[in-house]
Amino acid sequence: MELTEGVGESSSPPRAFGGFNYYDVRNDVYNRLVENGTEDVASNPGFRELLDAHFSRLPPSYGLDVNMDRVEDVLLHQKLLSEAKDPEKRPVFHVRFVELEDLNLDVRKNAEDIEERNLAGTFSGRQDVSHVPVHEIIFSSIDKPKLLSQLSALLSDIGLNIREAHVFSTTDGYSLDVFVVDGWPVEDTDGLHKALEKAVAGSEGSWSGSSPSRSAIEKALTIQPKLGDWEIDRRLLKIGEKIASGSCGDLYRGIYLGLDVAVKVLRSEHLNETLEVEFAQEVTILREVQHKNVVRFIGACTKLPELCIVTEYMAGGSLYDFLHKHHNVLELSMLLKFAIDVCKGMEYLHLKNIIHRDLKTANLLMDTDRVVKVADFGVARFESHGGVMTAETGTYRWMAPEVINHQPYDQKADVFSFAIVLWELATAKIPYDNLTPLQAALGVRQGLRPELPDNMHPKLLDLMQRCWEGTPTDRPSFSQITVELEELLQEVQVKSFS
Repeated sequence: MELTEGVGESSSPPRAFGGFNYYDVRNDVYNRLVENGTEDVASNPGFRELLDAHFSRLPPSYGLDVNMDRVEDVLLHQKLLSEAKDPEKRPVFHVRFVELEDLNLDVRKNAEDIEERNLAGTFSGRQDVSHVPVHEIIFSSIDKPKLLSQLSALLSDIGLNIREAHVFSTTDGYSLDVFVVDGWPVEDTDGLHKALEKAVAGSEGSWSGSSPSRSAIEKALTIQPKLGDWEIDRRLLKIGEKIASGSCGDLYRGIYLGLDVAVKVLRSEHLNETLEVEFAQEVTILREVQHKNVVRFIGACTKLPELCIVTEYMAGGSLYDFLHKHHNVLELSMLLKFAIDVCKGMEYLHLKNIIHRDLKTANLLMDTDRVVKVADFGVARFESHGGVMTAETGTYRWMAPEVINHQPYDQKADVFSFAIVLWELATAKIPYDNLTPLQAALGVRQGLRPELPDNMHPKLLDLMQRCWEGTPTDRPSFSQITVELEELLQEVQVKSFS
């Protein structure tokens, strides 16, 4: 469970579109359908109410994305969302060949959160391949964490390249995901439809948002030692104010046996077997770690339906908030201190054979003494040299290219993420803030990196660039990085006293 997944994105306010506000777009769509003599409009006196209800289910960005020359697409979207209510049909999808002139290849700036599924970003890849057949694939299913990664992996697995993506979440828990792709060699849609059917049937994971299985956590924990003194007595846990919300749970401040604690609670309505196993994996990892630069595990409630993880409360908040909400610009000595804290925590985790897989400033927390600790192990895993690690795990703006590209990866993926954190500490900016998360991911695949800071210390600049090398083996380890940062901090401190 990732409560802060995607923190670092900023929601954009509804924008004007061709001089119309959001409700005017609905009017325009309705009027155009009437003008076109669309059968559904003429034969259904309640159609206008249905159209308004359709737009109301979707975010304002959906209205801004409607192509007024193809308003019938709105009817198709209504139909797909309706069919997605049937668990036996999910995911519902529609395939068609599209002419290039029908595409909107403008890159819209919209940095809404991918994992929160409220994204309407567009990314555009190779616009120089106009001779290649282009298809549009629309999916609708139950909305859930990692759905976008699952869909993009599915498309990649059958050889498709995503040129644009328009991703929307409904207010009642469904998704509408529109992909423009190339890579299918012919205009034929029947063959592509069959290939998608086969890929969906063979793909892992639940498309239906299945109900929780009571045995999932028990299965995951049976291979571990029996419950110890870390099992929380829920009656002794006092939960206070909500600190943050995520796609499948909430974070609260609380008190347990007189200690200030943070309580991560999985919402029962979102529980399914996948989330339960992830919860059990997070508990298993937290039980194994104890370091001054890793958030301290207090305990967990592992009894359904009230699942929660209790850790020490970090009063200083996240480095993300420190930089981007409180607008702090770090002096070099403080930057190095923060970076060293992160490195020591990560070095410890890697020595324990743990890959964090979502290292970013939102998951780096400070205590009252401004000691930085690595937090949120929702997607962390013990590295298995014989197994295959899940692709596209983490947050796109901080994600290593080998993870994005569905290639084998190891602890060096965390080193790449650290390079982006280092850049963030130096600039106090959000990585790739002029791109959507998907645009950033596509760019990183092609070698894109954040713009080099002007006033960064040369040794720090060199280290950062080595950490984000495209070839993982060329990146230093956290033990090497720690040594270099400590030497630089000592050099800076000597110079300040001289």
